[in-house]
Amino acid sequence: MPEVPRKAALVLAASVSVALFATACTGQPSSGANDDASKDTTINFWHAWSAPNEVKGVQALVDGFEKAHPNIHVNIVGNMTDDKMNQALRTGGDKAPDVISSFTTNNVGKFCSSGALVDLNPLLKKAGIDADKTFPKAMNEYTQFDGKRCTAPLLGDAYGLYYNKTAFEKAGIKQAPRTWSEFEADAKALTIPDGDGFKQLGVMPTYHGWETTTEHLFAQFSPRYFDADGKSNVAKDPAFEKGYTFQKKLVDELGGFQKLEKYRATLGDEWGPKHPFHTGQVAMQLDGEWRLGMAEEAKPGFEIGVAPLPVPDGQESQYGKGYITGTITGIAATSRKQNAAWEFVKYISTDTDAVVGFANDIHNVPSTLAALKSPKLTYDPRFKTFLDIAADPNSTTTPASINGGQYLVTVQQLGYDYESGKQKDLKAGLEKAAHQIDTDIAQAE
Repeated sequence: MPEVPRKAALVLAASVSVALFATACTGQPSSGANDDASKDTTINFWHAWSAPNEVKGVQALVDGFEKAHPNIHVNIVGNMTDDKMNQALRTGGDKAPDVISSFTTNNVGKFCSSGALVDLNPLLKKAGIDADKTFPKAMNEYTQFDGKRCTAPLLGDAYGLYYNKTAFEKAGIKQAPRTWSEFEADAKALTIPDGDGFKQLGVMPTYHGWETTTEHLFAQFSPRYFDADGKSNVAKDPAFEKGYTFQKKLVDELGGFQKLEKYRATLGDEWGPKHPFHTGQVAMQLDGEWRLGMAEEAKPGFEIGVAPLPVPDGQESQYGKGYITGTITGIAATSRKQNAAWEFVKYISTDTDAVVGFANDIHNVPSTLAALKSPKLTYDPRFKTFLDIAADPNSTTTPASINGGQYLVTVQQLGYDYESGKQKDLKAGLEKAAHQIDTDIAQAE
């Protein structure tokens, strides 16, 4: 999230982190909710941000809290990975975190089920804070698991569509696509072949194409990953079959998997100035709110357009929704200063001005409904697309699971196999994936 390369690395390493988490995070009995938060005290706050502007933003956030709570001092420890946090949460001690902030929402299920972080529901209730009315729907969902809300949102990411307005005009396309059939037609119209490659590709549809993951794309089909009994729903919910089928059709129509992957290998790095959207080699790009600033810094020779991702045909009334994820914060169960820690978590996650100020500094989406509407929020007019996506009740996220994001790894692997032709029978692949997900969860339990 905030420092995008770091977040990407954490997300890509989710399957590894899940395994480490299983041994590193075993919650300790809570005995730290008896401290007097009105007395002079110091708490430890561990976070993952590391870029200079981010570190400055965190310091400003803490400064605001200490000004409002002069008796509570915050010791900041930055650039901390989930693995280091998990180990410290398990062992506790004076130098361990009282409050943590993680980029990996996929670990919420582990945080909650292991008891590594305390349940915030009683604290929110005591403070008179209604989470349903405070946080955007998707953020409200990904911060809890199995009846426990062990984390709170701390800024978010919203995914939308970036498009090259100059290329659109040359192709005679008047507006961003609102449905997947329009998107498909535009992707083909924007594609200019050049020998074995492309002078311009409408969109890079392969799952290795940066942010074009199954969870980001499938969100527009409003999938239900698990049924009421907690069993995998990927073989039953038609949203998954529709998502895989649409993506595979686009891959085939734009030249086929081999040709697209060969072209992708020649393109620039996702996090550098030579990203193919920046250079005009790709005319449309699925990406998060951070891409706008990165693209403008690269000084592209065209005007950048921003819009929500398309929706399935027949669901035009839901146009404007998207996939939501973000940073989370929580209180260590091993902390002996949980009341003071709660004052800090409450401030950074629910105080409107604090959330707005942090969003302005970090350039991510605010994580409360009030902050999303605050007149103090500063942003490029195009950024409002992401604010609207975050506030849209139809926007979705991926649900927490007891083994973290392992089920998403399975869903993504089927995508790799299906788009490449390794798995030719999609229905059989979906059944196999569902069985694997259920097996993995049963083993974790």
